[in-house]
Amino acid sequence: MSRYRVIAVLAALLMLSGGCLSYYLIHPDRDPVGVTTWTEDVTRGPLRMHLEWAQPSGAGPFPTVIVHPPGGKVAADMKGVGRDLAQHGYLAVAVDYRRLIDGEFRRNAFAWRESSDPVAALGVVRAQPRVGGGRIAALGFSQGGIYSLLMSAHSPEIKAVMAYYPVTNFRMWFDTERDSPGFRVAFRLIEWYFRRESGATSEAEFEEMLRRASPMTYVESIRAPVLLIHGADDTSAPVEESRRLERALRDRGRNVELIVVPGVGHTFNFRQPEEARRAWDATLDWLRKYLSPP
Repeated sequence: MSRYRVIAVLAALLMLSGGCLSYYLIHPDRDPVGVTTWTEDVTRGPLRMHLEWAQPSGAGPFPTVIVHPPGGKVAADMKGVGRDLAQHGYLAVAVDYRRLIDGEFRRNAFAWRESSDPVAALGVVRAQPRVGGGRIAALGFSQGGIYSLLMSAHSPEIKAVMAYYPVTNFRMWFDTERDSPGFRVAFRLIEWYFRRESGATSEAEFEEMLRRASPMTYVESIRAPVLLIHGADDTSAPVEESRRLERALRDRGRNVELIVVPGVGHTFNFRQPEEARRAWDATLDWLRKYLSPP
């Protein structure tokens, strides 16, 4: 990739994200009293996972929340979210992934490529004795929301999902009509970047990778209660992405709720404290309802 194209893609991603983010906007920026944290690195075949754990006081076992960060971010960026969950009695573990490509473990837009990848972190979590069996949830933001939905689709062990502003159908996301010329250019650049990251050798292979990366592909398999949280003014992943999944799940009799937050865009919960707090309260309520009170 040329230097100028790298800069263009980064500029496009920054424009869509809505600017700088504060991961400690409403979450603790240091370990609260009684909360224990540690890190772990685990390799499963071509997938390397970095895990950031946060444990509440006590011996456990604890209801557990797997946390996935936004695209381009890492598990360490979710330390505040993990500490917050631990303060509320949950064992939290944030996870990021690197894929073995050309002999190196690299961050990649398509880190998950094999059927075992969506449950790889779940296997690590399950082996932790402090994890309460049958009480595991998945929480994610943007790309992390996609990962959390896919994890649920691939494993009935996930008992609740909280997905903030996910893309649910990548092909429809790329093909959405956009009024702004700047956004049209940005999405062309991002699609080019995805195609490059995929390593696909044909258009058919790339489309299949997009299909497998889209939660809508697995709507029949998503059976855990799903909470979707989306900004009404999101220009990165329009709110229709969540509406589409909500309709499909509701039509199948699934337990799903969509909260549309007025006047905010993508990653609002790391930029706007009042709206962030309301969304976080709804997240904690969902956990209390479906993961058993800690």
